[in-house]
Amino acid sequence: MHDTASEQFTEKGAVLCQKNNAIPDILFQEYGVNRGLRDQSGKGVLTGLTRISEIVSFRWKDGVHVPCEGELWYRGYPIETLIREKHGTFGFEKTASLLLFGENPGETEFQEFCAELSQFRKLPPYFTRDVIMKAPTKDIMNSMTRSVLTLASYDPSVGKERLSDSIRQCFQLIATLPLLAVYGYHAYNHYVNYDSMYIHQPDSKKSTAENFLSLLRPDGQYTALEANVLDVALMLHMEHGGGNNSTFTTRVVTSSGSDTYSTIAAAMSSLKGAKHGGANLKVMEMMADIRAHVSDCTDRDEIRAYLNQILEKQTFDHKGLIYGIGHAVYSISDPRERILKGYVEQLAAEKGREKDLELYQHVETLAPECIAEKRKIYKGVSPNVDFYSGFVYEMLGIPVELYTPLFAIARVVGWSAHRIEELVSAGKIIRPAYKSVMERAD
Repeated sequence: MHDTASEQFTEKGAVLCQKNNAIPDILFQEYGVNRGLRDQSGKGVLTGLTRISEIVSFRWKDGVHVPCEGELWYRGYPIETLIREKHGTFGFEKTASLLLFGENPGETEFQEFCAELSQFRKLPPYFTRDVIMKAPTKDIMNSMTRSVLTLASYDPSVGKERLSDSIRQCFQLIATLPLLAVYGYHAYNHYVNYDSMYIHQPDSKKSTAENFLSLLRPDGQYTALEANVLDVALMLHMEHGGGNNSTFTTRVVTSSGSDTYSTIAAAMSSLKGAKHGGANLKVMEMMADIRAHVSDCTDRDEIRAYLNQILEKQTFDHKGLIYGIGHAVYSISDPRERILKGYVEQLAAEKGREKDLELYQHVETLAPECIAEKRKIYKGVSPNVDFYSGFVYEMLGIPVELYTPLFAIARVVGWSAHRIEELVSAGKIIRPAYKSVMERAD
């Protein structure tokens, strides 16, 4: 607890900081600075090159940028193809191999990859007890980040610059992040929520999606559809073009010469931000609010009216945002949302959640219309992958505390691929410039 004098000091400091750090909007325009490294249309400033993935949201036609259906490519393959041709519930593993090494693995290479990943799917002796359980917290991302940094203490090669060491460390983190997430949640659920605790061991014959579900649930059981849907969700979240905040963080920290554990910990610290990895939680909160205030969730006119109230900051969190609608890059459609929606429909049928799905579908079609009527937009808006991912996790019985950690479990593959690419091809520390608008003091 802080005493009164300390609180007064920090409050006074906050006033001074607000006064002396505010920069007028007109100066950003005057000096041609793109806030958030994005121009007015939302297009990112070009800061690097990559062979890992590509996002397509516009096409050139007669010298003009024309919006198109969104596309997501991993190493030259459209994401739709990779999901269609995945190995049962091992799509995450097959795609991870593709992203890391740049080539679609043959059957032999794929089996070797899975065996190697399984070998690393364990933690050092007493790590769960001494590191995870002794500091339980509701913030599982913080717990995981602390564990990632602690794992560096068990690795004698930390600080060495051999590429093979970085690849092994990336492998280890891809394999162990599901354990860090689930064990961290069980520790919190036991010590903070006073619930029962059970620590299952991973099964070397199961996929990442299957292991996550079996480690999380008391009986370790799951259906084939549940494992398949989670596997698809992990594939859709594992990489996204290189320009997103956490992947750029990975590039920046890697360029400084820092080690793999510190780099991934930094990326996780970025991902946990509400503007990045926590979007699906806001969607869930918003949908619950809509259910509470709309008397008939099949009445499109009543839903439209309430969405307009949200946009006008009259209700929900009063920020004027319809969460899960719109994306920094995509305009007409997010390919990840298109794919996930089909699996959502299957899962909703299995779980008896068709009515809830119907509400999501109404919001999906009505929200872009409401936004277009009330906002000046420079490109189209459409549902993004976060619109349905929270609903998927809820139907799978995954606690909300694990929503963002699941994002990290998937995205660590993309982070690893970008770290390796930065080590191989970049060579310079990333150092953008800031224009000083400081006033000289007498």
